Amino acid sequence: DNEKLEFVCEPKLDGLAASLIYRNGVLDTAGTRGDGAKGENITKNVRTIPNVPLKLLGENHPEILEIRGEITMPLAGFHAYNEKMRNTGGKLIVNPRNGAAGSTRQLDPKVTASRPLQFHSYALGKVEGKNSALPETHYERLELLKSWGISVSNEVKIVNGFEGVSEYYKNILAKRDKLPLEIDGVVIKINSIETQEDLGFLSRTPRWAIAY
Repeated sequence: DNEKLEFVCEPKLDGLAASLIYRNGVLDTAGTRGDGAKGENITKNVRTIPNVPLKLLGENHPEILEIRGEITMPLAGFHAYNEKMRNTGGKLIVNPRNGAAGSTRQLDPKVTASRPLQFHSYALGKVEGKNSALPETHYERLELLKSWGISVSNEVKIVNGFEGVSEYYKNILAKRDKLPLEIDGVVIKINSIETQEDLGFLSRTPRWAIAY
């Protein structure tokens, strides 16, 4: 009965995919997604992003915690930065996605710090060691990340069945122009972690999630 099936729907943020590794609650390293196995080390630059905590809130964090998400440039910051560049004769940023990727890959972290960047999580990766027991649904895991001080999109919602997914998509489409961040679709995920594990992956592509 698909109407009983819980999905988590969230905006597909248009930025630079990144993974943050926390060791015992302290930010250790950050990297781009790269080819899925190996990416670029962007730790020094990520440390300058205002909403990335250098130390997680609360206690009893997993010994090793990988947080996956998107580095973005909010539209308001993008327009304000370009206006400043126009007034000072600087180089304009083509779009927020390029702005996020180019700013994060700067050789000088001070340049990254001067750009209006944010990080929003959408999933957990590797979790190991002490305190590695986690909630059994994707939504609850995102809520746990929020309690630790990690930003998650306010548009993440649980819906039931295909009709719920369709309704979520229509609502996001209707207010797309008013969202603070650029998106290029929505991501639909099975909420149950047990079902996710049963479905597994095709190569590196999860069978329990799809972008639309």
